[in-house]
Amino acid sequence: MRWLRNNGLSLVFLLLFLLSLGGQAITGWKEYNEEMQQEGGKTESFTCYLYTAHFYEATFENWESEFLQMALFVVLSMFLFQKGSSESKDPDKEEEVDKVPRYKKKGAPWPVQKGGPVLLIYEHSFSITLFLLFILSFIGHFKASWVDYNQQLTLKHLPTRTASEFLTNTKFWFESFQNWQSEFLSVLAVIVLSIFLRQKNSPQSKPVDAPHGRTGK
Repeated sequence: MRWLRNNGLSLVFLLLFLLSLGGQAITGWKEYNEEMQQEGGKTESFTCYLYTAHFYEATFENWESEFLQMALFVVLSMFLFQKGSSESKDPDKEEEVDKVPRYKKKGAPWPVQKGGPVLLIYEHSFSITLFLLFILSFIGHFKASWVDYNQQLTLKHLPTRTASEFLTNTKFWFESFQNWQSEFLSVLAVIVLSIFLRQKNSPQSKPVDAPHGRTGK
């Protein structure tokens, strides 16, 4: 029970992720087969659908935007500020995260204790990992979208496109921008709304009695 309590937040979001991914797979499968029936293509079983470009395109398209917005938020919040927001560092004082890591601090992660290049990488490992996940998702989205697009062209007896030709295709970039803009809007909303609004008991909010001008948690 203690383990469940200590890991409840990540476990619930993992469960929500799996349920949502399952819902996406089932509804995507039905939509895909409907499209194939309309276009005269081959329908697929649910298991086979999970290996189609249609499924991977929808999945990576959303992961791409999520990792991009989180990576940018982590990096930009290093040196940009929003006075009064719980999501920003205080521009008028030094924050704990800005201090030089102490090598001999009890319980410090092993890269901190080792120091040198290992510590340098570890100091930026969060943003590096998020950007790598974005790049991998971007590549996955591009490849799956390209394969799915060519499949649609084949069903219509039209010439297919090479990868370089598809890179300038408006379909691919429309899919990306429609997700990016929504992610940036949600981050903007959290940053600005946390200045004036409160959520008691949430670490993402300032204390209820904190003045609007207070910055940080």
